[in-house]
Amino acid sequence: MHTEAAPIPHPASPDTPPPTRTVTPPPAPAGKAPARPTAAAAFHSISAATTVLLGLVGIGAMIHEPVLIPPLAASAALVHSAPTLPLAQPRSVILGHLIGMATGFAVLAGLGSTAWAAALAAGLTLALNMAARTPHSPACATAVIIVLQTPDPARFAPLLFASTVLLVLTGYAASRIRRAAPRYPSYWW
Repeated sequence: MHTEAAPIPHPASPDTPPPTRTVTPPPAPAGKAPARPTAAAAFHSISAATTVLLGLVGIGAMIHEPVLIPPLAASAALVHSAPTLPLAQPRSVILGHLIGMATGFAVLAGLGSTAWAAALAAGLTLALNMAARTPHSPACATAVIIVLQTPDPARFAPLLFASTVLLVLTGYAASRIRRAAPRYPSYWW
């Protein structure tokens, strides 16, 4: 780092040297990537997300239904590792998945179970989530899964809703366990 002393004009006596100030150049940019989390923060986020996902697997085993679907793993990662982002807020997690589910079932009913219809369902989910102010990218995957796997709506809907509520509640609880963790949620609705 280079510093430079520049004289400051000073109306002092001729035998007093003028004071100097130090000019420090701005720090070099560190890049736009987020800072690496501390070991404690990373452990906290990873263990909380893994615990809730294992809980979903356990619930699924007890009721003999697949409760853990890939979009929920992505949602857990957002809630526990980026709790202040709009994508991680309860409104976005819960409503985003419900919009994705409704869109997936609507597209499935209208166009059938094809990869083309699944891609359309994802795009429509994104558009509807943007319009509803519920940004949540994993919800697009929920729509795709519905179109491609054709689950029974009567069984799928309550499980998805309960799972998203559980993700939000565990995010809330986990953010209160570790004092230095950012508080979740930033807003509820």
